[in-house]
Amino acid sequence: MKKRPRTSLDQAVVDIWRREVGGLSARSFARRLAASEDLVLRLDIYNKLEGHRGCVNTVSFNLDGDMVISGSDDRHVKLWDWQTGKVKLSFHSGHQSNVFQAEIMPYTDDKSIVTCAADGQARHAQILEGGQIETVLLAKHHGRAHKLAIEPGSPHIVYTCAEDGLVQRLDLRSKTATQLFTCQEVYGTHVEVVHLTAIAIDPRNPNVFAIGGSDEYARVYDIRNYKWNRLHTFGRSANYFSPSHLIGDAHVGITGLAFSDQSELLVSYNDEFIYLFTQEMGLGPDLLSASTKSVDSNSSEVASPAAVNADGNVTPQVYKGHRNCETVKGVGFFGPKCEYVVSGSDCGRIFIWKTRGGQLIRVMAADKHVVNCVKPHPHIPALASSGIENDIKIWTPRAIERATLPANVEQVPPDRIPWLSDDVDDEDDDYSYDDDFYDDEDDDSEEEGSGDSSDEDSKGDDDDGDGDNSSANASERGGETSSNLAAGQELVELFFTLSANDDGSSDGGGDSSGPFL
Repeated sequence: MKKRPRTSLDQAVVDIWRREVGGLSARSFARRLAASEDLVLRLDIYNKLEGHRGCVNTVSFNLDGDMVISGSDDRHVKLWDWQTGKVKLSFHSGHQSNVFQAEIMPYTDDKSIVTCAADGQARHAQILEGGQIETVLLAKHHGRAHKLAIEPGSPHIVYTCAEDGLVQRLDLRSKTATQLFTCQEVYGTHVEVVHLTAIAIDPRNPNVFAIGGSDEYARVYDIRNYKWNRLHTFGRSANYFSPSHLIGDAHVGITGLAFSDQSELLVSYNDEFIYLFTQEMGLGPDLLSASTKSVDSNSSEVASPAAVNADGNVTPQVYKGHRNCETVKGVGFFGPKCEYVVSGSDCGRIFIWKTRGGQLIRVMAADKHVVNCVKPHPHIPALASSGIENDIKIWTPRAIERATLPANVEQVPPDRIPWLSDDVDDEDDDYSYDDDFYDDEDDDSEEEGSGDSSDEDSKGDDDDGDGDNSSANASERGGETSSNLAAGQELVELFFTLSANDDGSSDGGGDSSGPFL
């Protein structure tokens, strides 16, 4: 199959002509331009959502893309209008410790929310008539519950995992939790539990899910193999994935997982790199007999998925440059067809690579300390990020000039980015998943269901020195001519005009051009 050429400014002009003469639909044009590297290089802070009183551990968009949901160490969940920066709803989650993940269930009119937290609980919150909030306990783990995963397209089914190694399947209709299995280490003279920190479901096949934790293996399971009469042990993985040089390494673990739209598995390791596996790179269900089918990632050449090195071993794509040591960081894809890989870093920046080839194309300062979450908008080229700071940053392609990579990407100190190193210490310096800074009096003082954001401080100005506004980065931006700048800006404006006018769009309506101009 002939490879489609990379979208450039000239190609975009051709696409505009094809769109005008009917040779390219509005949806196809919008999708093609949404994957443009030019837009990625113009990402800039559009808004800062301020209102939490602790580290923001989770952030994501709703299905329509008009709202952002967040959860924090302050144990509160907030729903935001990300364009205005205002809180639409704020309530206490019911958890006794830091909220690690909060998600809006699809096809529920944004009234059904699931959460998990450091107290090991998985909870369900429902927004009732009049704005009242009802929260109930769904399941309990004997360890911190870092992640949950929603079955794609389902308003009812949720999976959870935790540091106790237990994987549970929750049904919101019956309020029941099915304990599927406890994940255990493959090797060792005695059985040890794998402390789970990540779970993801394949969007192409909702029966398939992956888990990862305190060892080197990403394990993939098929729920159809589970025997609901409990007469069969389900704990055996259908497939294992790991780079060969990490097998047997007791010092690595998995912090993030994500499936692409082609069922490729993205795995982020602590103190290591990010790897992309295709299905044929799996080691199979029996690791003892899979020694001859190791996945080699030691090659000096960065290869595309399913490539074969000189030794005949399949080679996963590698993504390098970030630092993942301090916290449990997620990883994900960006673009309508997963054209990019995104991750936070201990240096307080967002890293963006091309999925094919692994080229690092963008580094953005996003937090004074650590970036843990980077989530894409479901329909347009926009991102939401959060970390140790108490705010959420919204990124859209609104910059006039294209950014370029800093010269010393991998030389940044892990504890603080250079342009913030002189800042005085603040309350965010002492961050921990275990600490519980907020007493019940603070929780009771905030009225549940009320908007409590500081609207006047969340207009997206760049006075905190994160280094990503146009003036601060002028020396790093590409040397484009004024005509190219104008043409690029016109393309951005045209893209979002077409996106707003596309009848097939489900971005919530309204003036979509606002955040990008």
